[in-house]
Amino acid sequence: STPNTRTFNVVILGVGFLFIFTAFTTCGNVEQTVVKSLGNDTFAGSGYHSLGIIYGVFSFANLLAPTVVTVLGPKMSMFLSGLLYSGYIAVFIVPSTWSFYFTSVLIGVGAAMLWTAQGHFLVENSEASTINRNTGMFWALLQCSMLFGNLYIYFDWNGRTEISGRVSFRKAFWPAATTWPPLCPPGLELSFYSGVYGTCIGATAQFGEAAKGLIGISGIVVGIGEIVGGGFFGLLCKNNRFRRTSVVFLAMVVHFVAFYLIFLNIPDDAPVVFQTNTQKTPYLTPSVSIALLCSFLLGLGDSCFNTQLYSVLGCVYAEHSTPAFAIFKFIQSVFAAVAFFYSGYVLLMWQLLLMIILGFTGTLCFFVVERMQNFSVDLQEY
Repeated sequence: STPNTRTFNVVILGVGFLFIFTAFTTCGNVEQTVVKSLGNDTFAGSGYHSLGIIYGVFSFANLLAPTVVTVLGPKMSMFLSGLLYSGYIAVFIVPSTWSFYFTSVLIGVGAAMLWTAQGHFLVENSEASTINRNTGMFWALLQCSMLFGNLYIYFDWNGRTEISGRVSFRKAFWPAATTWPPLCPPGLELSFYSGVYGTCIGATAQFGEAAKGLIGISGIVVGIGEIVGGGFFGLLCKNNRFRRTSVVFLAMVVHFVAFYLIFLNIPDDAPVVFQTNTQKTPYLTPSVSIALLCSFLLGLGDSCFNTQLYSVLGCVYAEHSTPAFAIFKFIQSVFAAVAFFYSGYVLLMWQLLLMIILGFTGTLCFFVVERMQNFSVDLQEY
């Protein structure tokens, strides 16, 4: 296929993910808050547990996803996965506990096929010279979903306080598995910005009646940060080797600033309160401006880190992209699942501390992996 056709394919891929995740990200962002507000005896589900099930099943389904994608092909795999995502969204129309958790299992399976096929399709339509551009383009389109879905949340909740073939898996598994430490922080941060932080804002008593509406605004601002990071660092930067380590370091600094401001601005018990608002008082008087600034920094840092991970995986494992991206999503979703399960029981300060420790460790490991890759390329050229 021609370069223009490949670029068009990447744009269509991004638009497709935009539509799917406009719905899914919206549901995930408000899920725990919605469940807390139901207040009836017929529904006993937990938003955190549902998301934990999704990412738990997602992680282990990634072990089989490369084979499924190879047999069905990336296009058919993504189509069937989209149907499973639609079923999960539909369950919110008439919610029941069993269907809520059952569809969480199904979407975990669908997510493994979707993201593995996406990685294969993206690499298939990229070359070494275009992988950075295509990754940034896809990421920017994908993160537009956070704008559209959360804009609806804001207008709906603004001012309201109540809610009515076989593949050679081993060829890529062991080399990719040795790079797992840099893949851990995105899993914890994914759970934090996509489900926990919005819930914390909605539970902050000092924000008053506007708190629920701020969940949507926060999601929009996270999306803006994702688009800015994905667009700028994915499309504008040309020096690949210099860019990766520099952008990952920037991502770490941006996230550390965000975590510190969240620690000062949001009550410590915000993630764990269920039927009431927060009882504790943070170090600063909670500020909407600071809360939304943190949302932007979370999105910016996440996009910086993820675009570089996609880029290095696409370059290093160009010949084995399907299992490599499956391992990436396996590790990421394991940590996301664990984070969603403990988020409803662990105070905010300890969650932030854990992300800081793993973020620092993951960044150092990324530097090591990138250095090893550059050394390998230099030896081949020599």
